Amino acid sequence: MVSWIEWMGAERRAGDKTVAAYRRDMHDFIAFVAGHRGGPPDLDALAGLRQTDFRAWLARRARDKLARTSTARALSSVRSFFRFLDRRGLAVNAAITLVRTPKLPKSVPKALSIGDTRDLLAEVDADAAIEWIARRDTAILTLLYGAGLRIAEALSLDKRTVEGLLRSRATAIAITGKGGKQRIVPLLPAVTTALAAYRATCPFMAAAAPHDRFFIGARGASLDPGVVQRAVRRLRLQLGLPESTTPHALRHSFATHLLGAGGDLRTIQELLGHASLSTTQRYTDVDAARLAAIYRTAHPRARSRG
Repeated sequence: MVSWIEWMGAERRAGDKTVAAYRRDMHDFIAFVAGHRGGPPDLDALAGLRQTDFRAWLARRARDKLARTSTARALSSVRSFFRFLDRRGLAVNAAITLVRTPKLPKSVPKALSIGDTRDLLAEVDADAAIEWIARRDTAILTLLYGAGLRIAEALSLDKRTVEGLLRSRATAIAITGKGGKQRIVPLLPAVTTALAAYRATCPFMAAAAPHDRFFIGARGASLDPGVVQRAVRRLRLQLGLPESTTPHALRHSFATHLLGAGGDLRTIQELLGHASLSTTQRYTDVDAARLAAIYRTAHPRARSRG
């Protein structure tokens, strides 16, 4: 299993969190097989697993009330492991290909309304007692909404990259996303203004090395994403926003608002860095739900009970 984990990181270029999740999934599976078959499985035992063995593992996860999304990912991890064994001639098991993925509930990204997004970004500047921290949080949230970044992508930006784009007054930035894939994301003037305001007030910026992270915590170290999540949680409570208001909801809002303004799916896919268009197509469900809600509240016949 160690070779497979190393392959996932080196060859597949999976992120650290993805690799850690795959490792947990396989430890869970191997532990189940050991208990189910009466001992730690070797390669011959793995090759001899039947469809009923895999189903028993899935049934145990269901009894433990593990989320279907978690089980679907775990099954994907196990399939990847068996494909790895097969391609290297270590073990072949056709039964795993017959196991169906648990049916998942259809999820719709939870975006903020344009008004709620505007209120959130306006309030963040007044939330922190220390000016530079307020400027930092404003810059991060403006970047998430204005460029559609994942929080990990925003926090991975280094000083040299951001200072270079501010110095050259660049209107776009290269972002390295999941799987090491790069994409070019346009930057609105509001985003670069917020980044420059934070840079000018951050007391640690002058001493930071070019390769150091651009976003810095209160004690001078790289900013932890939990700090941003807690800041958004405070703002959510202050403004009475939905519980779905998280840093990632700003990325959803970026995509949903672009789509609502006439943006095409292919362009939004490129901006978000989605590998598959089907992932981006979830935002059409959000927009359809919004239109249906407007119809129900505005159309005379929709309001009429007679």
